[in-house]
Amino acid sequence: MNQQFPPAAFAPAFPSADADATDTVVRLTDVHRRFGATKALDGISLSVRQGEVLGIIGRSGAGKSTLIRCLNGLERPDSGTVEIEGREITGLRERELQPLRRRVGMIFQHFNLLSAKTVEDNVALPLKIEGMSRVERRRRAAELLDLVGLTEKARAYPAQLSGGQKQRVGIARALAARPALLLCDEATSALDPETTRSILALLKDINGRLGLTILLITHEMEVVRGIADRVAVIDNGRIIEEGPVWQVFAAPRTATTRSLLGNIRPELPAYLARQLSRTPKGLAVIRADIAGDAARGALIGDLAAALGRPVRLLHGGIDHIQDQPVGTYFIAVPDRDAAVPLGALDFLSAQGATAKVLGHVPDHV
Repeated sequence: MNQQFPPAAFAPAFPSADADATDTVVRLTDVHRRFGATKALDGISLSVRQGEVLGIIGRSGAGKSTLIRCLNGLERPDSGTVEIEGREITGLRERELQPLRRRVGMIFQHFNLLSAKTVEDNVALPLKIEGMSRVERRRRAAELLDLVGLTEKARAYPAQLSGGQKQRVGIARALAARPALLLCDEATSALDPETTRSILALLKDINGRLGLTILLITHEMEVVRGIADRVAVIDNGRIIEEGPVWQVFAAPRTATTRSLLGNIRPELPAYLARQLSRTPKGLAVIRADIAGDAARGALIGDLAAALGRPVRLLHGGIDHIQDQPVGTYFIAVPDRDAAVPLGALDFLSAQGATAKVLGHVPDHV
């Protein structure tokens, strides 16, 4: 099982329309889409490079579903351009869109498998529609089921599968026509955490082995953290924040992003938060967020040496996202002299940290 097929076995069957000009698979430029008085998309500009995994995250109603429907041609923008592999698609007729849709694979939250067909037949269905011979369809389906670890389930029916197995079938089916782009619409939202991790690991493996471009629509930051190279945050039809996952997690710039991060970013323990005061009580509590090369040093010890005062680490530490250190520290420094907290902020800022005083607590905490 899981035989190591060469990438060519799963590579796109047709050359890119603009293969020699750019490695950008998706490009949206100032895309607008309105439904009545509601602006579903309000000037979206975005690009996805070949082989990249981009996570698009936002709350319900933010515009994620409309965006993904514009990418597969099911919705037409009111204005702006949508390019897939260098070809502008918004003006294409339905017949012209059919070859494009074979270049765009899709996996769904609720799997969308045909209950009356076997696993093998579900995977081979796009190839049957395409007109491929039965022998070739079965060969291709067997390759893909091996890729997703379900060879022994070829003759089973969807009702006999677990949720994770159904999603693996959905992934295999989406890869059948050798797409250039894989769209994942809340693909793990119906799965338990352990199964979600296994599906994300499979998608990451496929991305690495095949160089497949993946655009992942989700409302779960943990999913983005597990697989994406880059993340774009959408709110009210606009991209409000974008960047490498580790940078956005380390220093979110908007309140919406901070809210979506939820429990992923460390917060001051509740018992300490309840004691915070605006006036000095013995210790000033400072939150310091630091990432990348700046996070690799001995920040707490260096701060104590610079202040010439004792420094206490109340909570926090270093995590790693995309192999980059991302640190959040809740630090207590003496506050009897107002210059000490101010000096701490200046020092932390000079080290590359984002720091602020949260409040004051008694020195016995």
